[in-house]
Amino acid sequence: MKRRPPRPGPRRPQPRRRPPARVERQPPPIPAPLPRAGQRLAELEEIELTIDRLVAGGEGLARFEGIPIFVPRSAPGDRVRARLVERRPDYGRAEIVELLAPGPGRRSAPCPYFARCGGCDLQHLEDERQTGLKAAAVLETLARLGGVARPARFEIVAGPAWGYRLRTQLQVESDTGGVRVGYHARGSHELVPIADCPVLVPELRAALAELPARLSATAPRRLDLVAGDDGAWTLAPPIDGLPHGEVSLRVGEFSYSYDARCFFQGHRGLVGALVERAVGPWSGEEAFDLFCGVGLFSLPLARRYRRVLGVEGDSVAVRFARNNARRNRLANLDFEARAVDGWVRRLPPGAARVVVDPPRTGLGAVARALLLERRPQRLTYVSCHPATLARDLADLTSRYALESLALLDLFPQTGHMEAVVQLVLAAPGAAT
Repeated sequence: MKRRPPRPGPRRPQPRRRPPARVERQPPPIPAPLPRAGQRLAELEEIELTIDRLVAGGEGLARFEGIPIFVPRSAPGDRVRARLVERRPDYGRAEIVELLAPGPGRRSAPCPYFARCGGCDLQHLEDERQTGLKAAAVLETLARLGGVARPARFEIVAGPAWGYRLRTQLQVESDTGGVRVGYHARGSHELVPIADCPVLVPELRAALAELPARLSATAPRRLDLVAGDDGAWTLAPPIDGLPHGEVSLRVGEFSYSYDARCFFQGHRGLVGALVERAVGPWSGEEAFDLFCGVGLFSLPLARRYRRVLGVEGDSVAVRFARNNARRNRLANLDFEARAVDGWVRRLPPGAARVVVDPPRTGLGAVARALLLERRPQRLTYVSCHPATLARDLADLTSRYALESLALLDLFPQTGHMEAVVQLVLAAPGAAT
């Protein structure tokens, strides 16, 4: 007998399973942004700092909670109480209120006008220490901004630290009290009247002392003075009764004429060393001296190359340069009065030598590109501004090897140095 399957009864309700609780994963907390330097410094008036090092230009660098603070007239190792005078998004600037402890090599400034006058930056440092600290600052700038390492051939050249300066620019004011002559105060256009300036050559110091008595109330607001050989000096613009016109200076075997309107290197004791480092022992067919001024490098280059062309945008300087070539009997030397950025397209490919001595702004982008394209065999770069030099070398070393670097202290008591860089064209594929 077949059994019937059991009749399905009502299903027993099963307990409802709850889905596992979802665990909401929280994102990691976002750290609060650190306040920008300017915002952090805005809360402060005075701070205590220890100066770490000197930077290019002569200011001391300290750090406050990691924020760079630049302090003029300070020295590495100084501990100071300083007042913030400038607050930028990424750095600040401060002035010393109190020197709490001096760093090594600090001294009392020899010049009584140093505290206010804007002409010098480093009189508070011993002369030899200035040179070493400035050289270190130039090397740091070249490495940080241009990726340029110190070459194996490297030298620092120093000369007299006082009584060296061949050129100066004076400010003049007059009122019912008479005529005052001096320099601008640091960081302003306020005149600091001075009766003496110990960095000037003796003939300019003597001229400075007598100028107030020899100037009238109608004297120009600015005077450029320059000295030459044999105690001669001249000024521009010309003033009746005072020396004006050209002076001459002998550098090595060459005699140069110029006047107060022209640029000429300022250190009487080191101008020969500068020419020697820039021109060097090399020779060849054709050399080009760009930003040549009155021919400081052009004349000695003409002794070593069959043809030399100097290019300069200042027509007054070119007139003196041509005269200097004639008076030194250099028939293989010529000059063009034209801006370098406009002329450089005419530079022939593969020239034996190019020397550049640009202003503080350095080489323009067009000039850099064309130098890389035309590839002169040897390129000499003379510079007084390490930041623009670093920028330009970052480009030029893509095709040139840095052979040597000389730093000349042409500006004692200030934060500046002159650099002479020798570059040689690298072989294709060679690492620079």
